[in-house]
Amino acid sequence: MLKLNVPDMTCGHCAGVVEKAVRAVDPAATVTVDLSSKLVTIDTAVSIAAVSGAIQQAGYANKAA
Repeated sequence: MLKLNVPDMTCGHCAGVVEKAVRAVDPAATVTVDLSSKLVTIDTAVSIAAVSGAIQQAGYANKAA
């Protein structure tokens, strides 16, 4: 399970973009977004580098939480 802090994620649209980016690299991933803490929890078999890179390409900086 991966946990990423995404500080620029501020609304439902942002959360949707982040979730879509994760699902682009792993369609089977389970993604949980907590906007109040700006935390994304991802249950995936894909590497953290691939998931983080996809979120960055979507326009959101992130780091391991």
